[in-house]
Amino acid sequence: MTDSESADEHTGPLWWIRSALSWALLLSMSAVLVVTIVIPVAAGADRFTVLTGSMQPTYPPGTLIIVKPVDSKDLRLGDAITYQLRPGEPAVVTHRIVASSQNARGERTYTTQGDANDTPDTEPVVAEQVNGKVWYSIPYLGYVNNWLTGQQRAWTIGALVIGLFSYALLLTVGSVRDARRSRRQEPGSEETSHHVAQL
Repeated sequence: MTDSESADEHTGPLWWIRSALSWALLLSMSAVLVVTIVIPVAAGADRFTVLTGSMQPTYPPGTLIIVKPVDSKDLRLGDAITYQLRPGEPAVVTHRIVASSQNARGERTYTTQGDANDTPDTEPVVAEQVNGKVWYSIPYLGYVNNWLTGQQRAWTIGALVIGLFSYALLLTVGSVRDARRSRRQEPGSEETSHHVAQL
């Protein structure tokens, strides 16, 4: 393969398409890393996966929801909250606040209901059950969240980002190198003229 053919291979349309797709994939994976791990960790938020259809169409099954802790006095009607079914137990549900009142003990309670449900939930929710309010959500990524847990998630996404970045960087460096080589080989360049004079 000649130098000009090598340069064409690294500067032709297919190379540019490959390079653009690599950078787009890199940026997408970096964005996923930021919104699913970096931002929640920095904000002290939790990640949950929607498993049922009770909150459709807002949060269909498979949606990853980021739940941020919130003071009970800041909860409002219409807020989607994630709460424990029973205080102190791990099982949680995400439904929307449709009413608020005080019980006989003077505690603030919330009546919740799934967006897709016809009737409110039977059991009122007290403040100590509430994990937090839904901050933002990402469709489909909940399945990935369930598949990769804890440190596996960070390592897997990090490895993908590093791999894609390395590949995109190699493409860019190769393009710059071949472009410089191609310029040196062009008639009239100083290096070409020098070689001709020696001949």
